[in-house]
Amino acid sequence: MKLGITGLPNVGKTTLFNALTNADAESASYPYSTLTANTGVVQVPDRRLDYLSAMYLPKKTTPATIEFVDIAGLARGASRGEGLGNKFLSYIRMTDALIHVVRCFDDPNVAHVEGGADPARDIEIIDLELILADVDVVQRRIEKSKKAAKGEKKYLHEAALFESILEHLDSGKPARSMEFTPEDMSIVRTSDLISLKPVIYIANMGEQEFSATDRDSNAYFSAVRELADAEGAVSLAICAKSEQEIAGMPDEDKELFLADLGISESGLGRLIRQSYSLLGLISFLTTGSDEVRAWTITSGTKAQRAAGKIHSDIERGFIRAEIVAFDDLESAGSMAAAKDAGRVRLEGKEYIMQDGDVVNFRFNV
Repeated sequence: MKLGITGLPNVGKTTLFNALTNADAESASYPYSTLTANTGVVQVPDRRLDYLSAMYLPKKTTPATIEFVDIAGLARGASRGEGLGNKFLSYIRMTDALIHVVRCFDDPNVAHVEGGADPARDIEIIDLELILADVDVVQRRIEKSKKAAKGEKKYLHEAALFESILEHLDSGKPARSMEFTPEDMSIVRTSDLISLKPVIYIANMGEQEFSATDRDSNAYFSAVRELADAEGAVSLAICAKSEQEIAGMPDEDKELFLADLGISESGLGRLIRQSYSLLGLISFLTTGSDEVRAWTITSGTKAQRAAGKIHSDIERGFIRAEIVAFDDLESAGSMAAAKDAGRVRLEGKEYIMQDGDVVNFRFNV
């Protein structure tokens, strides 16, 4: 999973990236201090993996990972190449989803390219640039489909499909707000439209505003949440500066710091959970003395296909999956006790994997 961190310049993207990845990318109070994309891989926090590691004491514990890409700030005219826009848009195209950071704080010492914070305006600027970039892509696709239709009539539907997308984009709406049949979506995905990517809006608040007891009613955050709700997107309030401080703390200090802020989980944890949900992802777990590991799959994946995530031979020679839900295993206290309680079951290749399944695949090749 690759998540692109985007937004206007000086909204806190790189500060958030540093907090998430424990990196030390340059962050400055002036625009365009980031000229190339910063990338970092983060281990997904998963208490289930910690529990299983304590149970099996494996030689190695391997968590799921997420790659974050800190993309330099976009600005007005990015779709036309302003501010190295074409280069930055190409980074966005390579991601699975976007984390759109919106500045929700006032600070005269940190320049704002539009003069001051205005979440609704700032979101509209980025959305418009992504839409305009997609318009060019869709127009070229329509021309290509119409030419192809002279030889094969099936491309007439493709041309009509992209013409409907063009009309939608021209109305100022992102492609992700359209509804497609599964068949049409498989066609649309080949075009790699930026505005089709799902989005999580991050309201980056100042330390004082975020620590306030009424932060949920903050006017800036309310504006972000309203826009996100209108398009069925997710919005999270985060203080990137505080998150960067938390990232460098020992675990016991983190808990105290979070308690002082009135939250039980860091922004990283909340962001990862929302990212999994946004992309329809779940994790299953495998155990053993050599390795305890979390594997990321798409929700709805069947057991045989999930086995292929580990190795193609396991998928090819799949016989059965021995499965116990993590909650049942934790409740029982051991695999032997879970078996005695009848919580461990054998499932066939058509079984749909569930989040937290602890699995032992039986196969023969």
